[in-house]
Amino acid sequence: MAASPTVRRQARAVRLGPRSLTALALVSAVGVAGFGWPFLAPPGSQIGAHAQDAPWLFAGLLVLLVAVVAAAISESGLGPKAVAMLGVLAATGAALRPIGAGTAGIEPMFFLMVLSGRVLGPGFGFVLGSVTMFASALLTGGVGPWLPFQMLAMGWFAMGAGLLPGPDRLRGRAELAMLAGYGFLAAFAYGTVMNMAGWPFMSALASNVAFDPHAPVAANLARFIAYCVATSLGWDLGRAVVTVVLTLVVGPAVLRALRRATRRAAFEAPVTFEAPRQ
Repeated sequence: MAASPTVRRQARAVRLGPRSLTALALVSAVGVAGFGWPFLAPPGSQIGAHAQDAPWLFAGLLVLLVAVVAAAISESGLGPKAVAMLGVLAATGAALRPIGAGTAGIEPMFFLMVLSGRVLGPGFGFVLGSVTMFASALLTGGVGPWLPFQMLAMGWFAMGAGLLPGPDRLRGRAELAMLAGYGFLAAFAYGTVMNMAGWPFMSALASNVAFDPHAPVAANLARFIAYCVATSLGWDLGRAVVTVVLTLVVGPAVLRALRRATRRAAFEAPVTFEAPRQ
């Protein structure tokens, strides 16, 4: 007598609709302008002349746009189960962040963002990164004009993990090595992007690595690289090493737990049937 077919669900990333993708592209474009305006604006432009007002302008605009993206993604792509998982992961990340805050870049929340973005996809990763950074700021009292930039940078960080190749096929040591390598590089990228949010507002008279609104792009780029090396290289290295170590040590267990939870929640997971056993 043949056994009845058994249902096998695969862990699938949360998918995004056209409106969510459009909103995500819009807020990312505004973010690129918000971070990169010192290299996009011509020397002596009005943007450079009013640099001291820019943090508040971009902060208010980015908060609104990130809120729009989160609402659009929730409406079109995230059901109640996914929202519940978003809350749990965001709370966990927010609790992890203060553990090493202020100590040589020891920030354990980054590895969780990498693994979550890998399992649940780029859209979920972007929202998770943004919400986690917002929640951690409320928890630690770190609310200020820099917060929207942190939310956007962390959203990109987690989203990038969801864009890595082989989400359905690559497993084991190869996947861990890829995630660890991404976490190492992305930790430096996060620090570099966040440097761009504060570097233009140093006084050019105070340091030869400060942004000079009258200098050409090449000169400011050299100043920015020197600024990163002098101020944040050690912190970024600590963050990168911690992310790699945690990914390799606890990554397998966390990946299994996330995939098991995703299968049970069945986020848009197609149902497949195994052949009946004789």
